[in-house]
Amino acid sequence: MRTLKWSNTFERAFKRALRNQPHLQKDIEDTLKLLIHNPFAPQLQTHKLKGKLAGSWACSAGYDLRIIFDFVKSEKQKEDDIFLIEIGTHDEVY
Repeated sequence: MRTLKWSNTFERAFKRALRNQPHLQKDIEDTLKLLIHNPFAPQLQTHKLKGKLAGSWACSAGYDLRIIFDFVKSEKQKEDDIFLIEIGTHDEVY
């Protein structure tokens, strides 16, 4: 099973998102669980990014909430781990 690794930036943005919109907590938790099991599940709308974020990936965690992440090699397992970079609205993260 994949492991989620949280960047400091993601952690701060996560706390800010929950402080501003506490009703999003379940959506975010469900998205993170699905990301662990299947990062390319259709409901996540996972896509590769271009431009200044080239090489990273994004997925949807609700109507206007995005999670930016990278796949990183895992030393302990065959599947790559997921390094969470940023979370926020479309305008905040892009």
